[in-house]
Amino acid sequence: MSPLALAVLLLLVLVTLLLAGGVGYVAHRHAALAVPITAAGMAVALVVACLGLIAVR
Repeated sequence: MSPLALAVLLLLVLVTLLLAGGVGYVAHRHAALAVPITAAGMAVALVVACLGLIAVR
């Protein structure tokens, strides 16, 4: 893998973790919305699904 591809992969992982943490925090602060772990997992699954579609294309 090229260094650029590794850097992009690292940034995607960091953004995904940041998104999951943000969604988990919001769901934790507003408990009526959802269980925090489930909401964070759903956000990660959505990002991974979108990245998978982009990678296949």
